[in-house]
Amino acid sequence: MKRLLAAIFAAWIMVPAPSAAAEPACLRDCAFMAPLATQAPLVAAARAGRRIVAVGDYGVILLSDDDGTTWRQARNVPMTNLITDVVFRDERTGWATGHGGTVLVTEDGGEHWRQAYRADPDIVPMSVAFDPTGVGMVVGAYGFALRTTDGGKTWNKALLDGGDIADRHLNHVFTFGPGAFIVAAESGAIFRTVDGGLSWTFQELPIKGSLWYGTALSDGSLMVSGMGGRLFRSDDRGVSWREVASGTGESITGIVQLPSGALALVGLGGTVLVSGEDGRGFRAVPRPDRATYAAALPVAKDNLLLFGSGGLAKAALSK
Repeated sequence: MKRLLAAIFAAWIMVPAPSAAAEPACLRDCAFMAPLATQAPLVAAARAGRRIVAVGDYGVILLSDDDGTTWRQARNVPMTNLITDVVFRDERTGWATGHGGTVLVTEDGGEHWRQAYRADPDIVPMSVAFDPTGVGMVVGAYGFALRTTDGGKTWNKALLDGGDIADRHLNHVFTFGPGAFIVAAESGAIFRTVDGGLSWTFQELPIKGSLWYGTALSDGSLMVSGMGGRLFRSDDRGVSWREVASGTGESITGIVQLPSGALALVGLGGTVLVSGEDGRGFRAVPRPDRATYAAALPVAKDNLLLFGSGGLAKAALSK
């Protein structure tokens, strides 16, 4: 049941090698074209314009142009390992991270991918984010971090130093404006920059376990989630944080804001929770299984697409 999260957050300590030249096509080590790709473990998803792009194990990247009704597998992916995250700067340009020290890029909405950066194969990049100006961050296990200031054309190693754990796992990065990034890490650690990653501040939230995910909300506030159902919100751009009751003791691995302004949380043990329109008072959305969910996206007709250990699922959010 917890195989998905174990795979996402497992890592091995090595020093990254210099970036490799981008490959023009998938000539070897290509993702297997799976007949049942929609049932592969999926761990992240993003919108590329109207298209939905979902990523997961075995190098699987799925594309949907009809709000998740039908899916097809991207045919040119130079990856056979777990892809851990995906983000799009616009409807065509996207980035993905994965096991094997890999950062991938697409310039056609996810149809074709090429390698943009390759660290040592034992390095595990976990997450990627870009601000509106083209500054980007990749973070990963054992303190691994990369920074770009030219829209991903070149990447350089970055150092996020803080606390008494120099090489703690950096689990997720997200942006909340030009030059502004938050990194959610193990041991309740939060790293914050507002100058594009030139300098970072460090703080520890009152949680012994890891923070798995974070996002910026439409009202300008920020939210991070972690082990044991812990949920924290900041109303001052990440300077301070307050705990919010989630209503679950399961680890929360994904947060998404719905068009109404309500929030949906997903996580281990089949966790799907939806708040009121003010972002408060979470209620459970019953699921027929106890699958692990890693990410979610809202779709039409008050539905939520779920991405997890069993592949794709859909939840109706109406009471």
